[in-house]
Amino acid sequence: MSVTIVTGGQFGDEAKGKVTAYLSLRDEVDMVARAGVGPNAGHTVQYRGKRYPLRLIPCGFVQERAQLLIGAGVLINPEVLLREIEITGVENRIKIDERCGIIERRHIEEDSKGFLKKEIGTTGSGCGPANAERVYRRLKLAKDLEDKRISRLLGDVPLILREGIEKGKEIMVEGSQGFGLSLLYGTYPYVTSKDTTASTFLADVGLGPKFVEEVIVVFKSYVSRVGEGPLKNEIPPERAEEMGIVEYGTVTGRRRRIGLFDFELAERAVLINGATQIAITNVDKLFPDAAGKDDYDRLPREAKRFIEDLEDRLKVPVTLISNGPDVEQMIDLRREKL
Repeated sequence: MSVTIVTGGQFGDEAKGKVTAYLSLRDEVDMVARAGVGPNAGHTVQYRGKRYPLRLIPCGFVQERAQLLIGAGVLINPEVLLREIEITGVENRIKIDERCGIIERRHIEEDSKGFLKKEIGTTGSGCGPANAERVYRRLKLAKDLEDKRISRLLGDVPLILREGIEKGKEIMVEGSQGFGLSLLYGTYPYVTSKDTTASTFLADVGLGPKFVEEVIVVFKSYVSRVGEGPLKNEIPPERAEEMGIVEYGTVTGRRRRIGLFDFELAERAVLINGATQIAITNVDKLFPDAAGKDDYDRLPREAKRFIEDLEDRLKVPVTLISNGPDVEQMIDLRREKL
């Protein structure tokens, strides 16, 4: 039995989805549980020539033997969920905790105007107002819905996970967004509506910390951010274009702001998440000659120096190096470093 948590170390967009998908395939994971806020975060998987931009379905769906779960801490937009189930074809192997909060149209409308939209720059997905309503004990839960399409998917996620643990199953918890957006530890008030660290992700799916074996914190080789809020080492859009780094948010479609790697942010993310491993992504964008290399020794010298500097400063081994968009474009160093 082992439980692995995958969490973001920056402001989201770190390619956690790809890391989760890769691990689910390579480690033949039995269960993948989605934690985090809700459909305000997009995870993208590029697999077998097809691109899947997801907001609720766990990215480990590519492992066809894995059971998929959505924890009680995750807010559900039924329309988004049902659409993604149809796209991925996972209806027969997904369960949603009956205590998941439900986002309604009025939450989206409130999130798309006023302070939240203009000052904070939220995604307009309704998550903030819905989480506030849950605090006030007025939020509708999944078990309260009369929609049979949803009710037949409901289950007790903590119980399902505990039964999996007792049977020795390999379990992965997929967090959303990133450390810098944590309501507790991020760049407040320019943050999301709850904590986004490994400890809260465990609570989201109903697991205790004693079951965790690995915490993998994912960093981009640079930093990107959608919306308002501070971004240390931010570079002008024209310089980002010269570097070939032009990106857009999966959920909002807004252009991402780009900054050079922030070691102070990374150090705090490692500390508070309790990282045991680091995955570094988009190495091919910062170092184009690294694209598609299948061996660490074949990476350009500058890329290896960057990775070695990360390990030296963060005191955690870099075990996964993503150097291309496809799930399988990953250098896996876990056997060498763990």
